[in-house]
Amino acid sequence: MKIKAVLEALEKFAPLPLQEGYDNAGLQCGLTESKCSGALLCLDVTEDVIQFAHESGLNLIVSHHPLLFRGLKRIGDEGYVERCVRRAIQYDLTLYAAHTNLDNALGGVCHEMAERLGMRQVEFLVPSADGRSGSGVIGEIDATDALAFLRFVKHTFGAGCVQHNSGPDRPIRRVALCGGAGDFLIDAALERGADLYLTGEIGYHRFFGYEQRMWLASIGHYESERFTPNLMRHIIGKACPELPTVVYELPTSPVQYL
Repeated sequence: MKIKAVLEALEKFAPLPLQEGYDNAGLQCGLTESKCSGALLCLDVTEDVIQFAHESGLNLIVSHHPLLFRGLKRIGDEGYVERCVRRAIQYDLTLYAAHTNLDNALGGVCHEMAERLGMRQVEFLVPSADGRSGSGVIGEIDATDALAFLRFVKHTFGAGCVQHNSGPDRPIRRVALCGGAGDFLIDAALERGADLYLTGEIGYHRFFGYEQRMWLASIGHYESERFTPNLMRHIIGKACPELPTVVYELPTSPVQYL
């Protein structure tokens, strides 16, 4: 099987036109006509990830976050991105990213988060015109105390901490969420009647003003998307069941908690 067949399977599930205008999803580095020996699936491409792929005999790395988010003017040793590109070329590895196109796809990152939390009647928070893609999701849970739910979220996603506001004093039933940096959807969640909005990152000033209207919570960018490699493994496994796939299990987040 050629590498391009694996990438076609990913793009059938999450077409590249679904990515946001600022994004750089898709092929990052390498050739697609080569035979694929196996795929390493991860959130971030790091030097350790590339070394692991090379030593494991896997010549395709599929990440969620693009390594090449901004253009490079040279390839040397000054920054980790440059070093990763140079080493990937040295090892003849192909790098590919499924980023906001996978966030916005039906059954994508946000749906994976909702499934992990046992949400029901899940639909896009801000659907596209045809309803087949969109930003964020919203759904139902059994009525529960907000702090009890956030403790469940923290455990489920292995978060080092949960940042949250002091929301309204009532049980929560309707939850909206978005993986990664999703504070741009706070007002959409409020408009859709969410009792709680959950995402990876919320700017400090965005927490103000919702105390009597909606709970806000952030669990960390990496933590909110930590199950994305498993999702990619499922997508590839259905289309290419004979292809070896490995989820990179070590954390790649640069953020540490005391």
